[in-house]
Amino acid sequence: MSCLIDTHCHLDNGCYQDDIEEVIFRAQKNGVEKFIIPGADPKDLRNAVKIAQSYPNVYFALGIHPYEIYGNNLKDIEHFLKDEKCIAIGECGLDYYRLPELKERENYKKIQKEIFIAHIELAIKSNLPLIVHIREASNDAFEILNTYKNLRGVLHCFNADEILLGLSDRFYYGIGGVATFKNAKKIVEILPKIPKDRILLETDAPYLTPHPHRGERNEPSYIPLVVQKLSEVLGMDNESIGVLSTKNAYDLFGQM
Repeated sequence: MSCLIDTHCHLDNGCYQDDIEEVIFRAQKNGVEKFIIPGADPKDLRNAVKIAQSYPNVYFALGIHPYEIYGNNLKDIEHFLKDEKCIAIGECGLDYYRLPELKERENYKKIQKEIFIAHIELAIKSNLPLIVHIREASNDAFEILNTYKNLRGVLHCFNADEILLGLSDRFYYGIGGVATFKNAKKIVEILPKIPKDRILLETDAPYLTPHPHRGERNEPSYIPLVVQKLSEVLGMDNESIGVLSTKNAYDLFGQM
């Protein structure tokens, strides 16, 4: 199969600290040649940079996950933009899944939106693509993203909300292990509606491990399972999915 790219894998997560080299080797044996580590928790960012600097085929993004915005400041990590391995801003976005009690909900939403917009403005200023995390916040996220017509990026772990297809002129859609879940009816139904030149592969490792490995630690070597599912749903062969998704990744993130 063609060179595959895992556009979203948290290789800086502590669960890989003892076998990162083996994880990358297994992925390469399965045709996954390049990896992008998204920014999530600033305390892990130095590890992401170290890994990217240690392996020529690993890159990173600079950002703060919505769950990590409290007590962290985007300006404190902006200096990592100078690193040539930094190829995107994010992951960032809106996540309303774990909001506090009702009286505090609107304030938390307001803070998330402010930090999200700060990431967007940094991406535009830096001329880098944005990696977006959206969970139970599609309408608010669409409203914000649709305001910035010169913004490009990827909707990581695309949640299958149809309103977000309205961003397909500038955004790509990250498809990962969720598509293989037995209860993944929603994402399977919407896959054919995504423009094929907007599909990206990802694992979100170590999370969201694809079937039949659910319950195990996820890793980039499982990308071919996502390819196989896409092939089944879209009626394309695995090689074509690989070629298509890799071209899409280069179109968004550059030649890496």
